[in-house]
Order: sequence, then C-alpha cells, then structure tokens
Amino acid sequence: MIDVSKVATNIESNENGIWLSKNHNRVSYPPQGSVEIFEVENDSLWFNHRNRLIVEAMRKYPPGGVVLDVGGGNGFVSLAIKNAGIDVALLEPWYNGALNARKRGVPCVICSSLEEAGFIPHSIPAIGIFDVLEHMENDQEILKLIKTFLLPHGRLYITVPTFEFLWSAEDTRYEHYRRYTLKLLTSRLVSTGFDIEFKTYIFALLPIPVFLFRTIPTKLGFDVNTMTHHVQPDNFLSRMLKKSFDMELNSIKNNRYIPFGSSCLVVAKSI
Repeated sequence: MIDVSKVATNIESNENGIWLSKNHNRVSYPPQGSVEIFEVENDSLWFNHRNRLIVEAMRKYPPGGVVLDVGGGNGFVSLAIKNAGIDVALLEPWYNGALNARKRGVPCVICSSLEEAGFIPHSIPAIGIFDVLEHMENDQEILKLIKTFLLPHGRLYITVPTFEFLWSAEDTRYEHYRRYTLKLLTSRLVSTGFDIEFKTYIFALLPIPVFLFRTIPTKLGFDVNTMTHHVQPDNFLSRMLKKSFDMELNSIKNNRYIPFGSSCLVVAKSI
C-alpha cells in the first residue's frame, strides 16, 4: 500500500478517509458524468470488458508497485485492479466520484488533479490513465507531467477513444478534445520520453455501430442518450459481443495486435 503522505505534499486526509488537495480547480469533465457512469458501470459490457483488458495488460507487464489510477472516477477500474491483487491508489478531482470509489472499497483515494496533489518527482511506480487523456487540452504536457512523477522505467497504462470520424455528441458532452489513432498516441508517448512495450486497438466490433448510432445521428442533429447503449439485453448481439470480447482478451494474453477498434490500449515505459 502506498504511503500517500510520503509521495504527495499538498494533500490532507478528511473524515471520510479521502485525501484532499488543499486547493484544486475544475478539470475538463462535466460533474454529472461521474453520476451517469456510476449508474451503468456494474452492468456495462463495455466497462467490464475494458477492466478485463486493463488487468490482463498489468499481468503481462507488471507495475512493479502501486498503480496510481489518474482520473479514476467512481473507482470501477481501481476496484478491478485491487481485486486482481495489484496495489492501487485512485486520483479523482470530483469529490462525488472520489466518495463513490471509497464506498466501493478502493483503499486509497485522493481527491485532486494530477497537478495539484504535490506529487514528489520520480516517486510513483506506475500510472494508469483510462479514457482520460482525451479530456486534456494539452495532452503532451500531461504526459510530460506523468513522466516526471514516475520512477525511472516506471510503467504507464493508457486507453483512449479512437478515430476522429467517430466523433459524436457524446465526445462534445463529455468535453473531449480529440480522438486518437495508435500512430498519434504512440507519437505523443515517444516524443515525451516513453518506450512502447505493447499497443493494440480494442473493441474491434464497435466502430461500425458507433458510427451508425452515434456519429450519424449527431450529424443529423439528434441527441442520443449513449448511456443506454452500455447495458444490453441477453440477445444474439450481446452474445456476439461477448464472444468477440473473449477473443480480444486472448489476444492481450498472447501479445497479439488487434488492427482496428473504437479504443486503443497502450503499455509504455518511462526511459
């Protein structure tokens, strides 16, 4: 377990067992986002599959210590990491998200932005940023900051949404600045001083339905509630998705590259 007081200088514990930054500003994420996501995470095929892939990536490329889950929201990913036997601490700027994570059983929760917690340089073994980088206007600066806090040869685990042609009202609503390709993300990481250990697209079956049911309605001016897409009834489509997801998990286990998908997953090492 990480001793937070030894790696961050601008935080203090409160009565709920949450470490709070002594000052923090708004980040690019709407406050209702944590509430909406909290309501669907447990039953979502998407969130549960992403957790499986993240945990498998950490098993293949061990963190070597505690993982700091940056922008970890309600703690859904952090809890999966913890349940896999990996030490984890969650960093989340919105208090309601941090409180949800604490109630879920995440042992170490810090309510702060990455910049304001006062982390000591080269003090963190590994960092995860899961669908967070797209919320950062200057993603290159955030990656540089992450590298500053990582131990030498510390690992970074990252997922992001892919392909600008899949842009929809959901991206605007959740205050995304961009969608990525593996080439773009790799370029950002390498130019910041990371060595790519593993990279792949994930959610291989989803680009077409995302384009049909999110991108096109957005272009036609319709407002689609995408949260309803996360919980699927037990039908042929959901069974096909689950089979595809199992194949993706096996690909991660065997270090195989998936050439296309609505998200990508990268493991990188600080050099």
